Amino acid sequence: MMKPVRPTGITLLNDSSSNHQNLNVLRAMKEKRFNCERARTVSIVDTMAKLGHFPVRETEKEAWFLSPFRSETQASFKVSKTLNRWYDHGEGLGGNIIDLICRLKSFGVGETLTWLQGQTGSFSFHQPPKVVTEKRISINDIRPISHVALIDYLQKRQIPLTLAYGYIKQVHFGIGKKSFFALGLQNKNGGWELRNCFQKYCAFPKAITIIENNNPSLTVVEGMFDFLSLLVIQPKWFAESDVLVLNSLAFAKKVNSILEKYSGLNLALDNDCAGDKATQYLIGLYPIAEDRRNCYAGFKDVNEKLMHHGQE
Repeated sequence: MMKPVRPTGITLLNDSSSNHQNLNVLRAMKEKRFNCERARTVSIVDTMAKLGHFPVRETEKEAWFLSPFRSETQASFKVSKTLNRWYDHGEGLGGNIIDLICRLKSFGVGETLTWLQGQTGSFSFHQPPKVVTEKRISINDIRPISHVALIDYLQKRQIPLTLAYGYIKQVHFGIGKKSFFALGLQNKNGGWELRNCFQKYCAFPKAITIIENNNPSLTVVEGMFDFLSLLVIQPKWFAESDVLVLNSLAFAKKVNSILEKYSGLNLALDNDCAGDKATQYLIGLYPIAEDRRNCYAGFKDVNEKLMHHGQE
């Protein structure tokens, strides 16, 4: 009769020499499961805000974002607040917070758990559906730009401080118990687009920004630094044109009532797929609109050109 053969690579639990090792392995596996369970309770909406992504629209039960995985003009990234799950309709993929951070940061599960654990002091945890809580940005102080870090940031982006003074403020704000400060551009509904060298934020309500000087033409740009950069590169435009800062390409299809008031339209959006689509859409609606991206051809946006060539 053949004797039973112990398979190679397998340690039997009754092998006294390895009991301690087996217990350690089981303990580590249990700890990992606990960490995953804990991590999955981190609020996805809160995490998106921390990473600089804010809802284009939201209800009590869900929030819709522009996808963090690509450029787009219509929000296709949905977060269920009740389930604390996300789903990207553009790619047909979704999951929990661990899946999201793995994808966004190209992390493995272990790296994601470490990252989330390091952030738990600033993140809220997902609550049962009956108690839905969210952290909001609270504006604490608005003042002229004076902090050296923000002045250095403007210099890095090649924006003269004297020019920024007329349009941008130094905004101090809080998220939960943490305090921050950034350059701020106010929108027409009283919200703020906030930028510093580390992150992008948005204080609700999110909306467009309009700079009106009773001009017959309008220049349309995507963001704060596009606007400031064009002031440097094309100052004549803004002597003869009002300005519309979209603050999100999602608003490109919601500004018809504003655009139709003008006899001339200058479009200065980004040189990327999303910028192409928005430009084509607006020219299709308004044949008088002109694509002005030739003044920064070869660069993704106008600030990239300004940073490359400086204030010529």
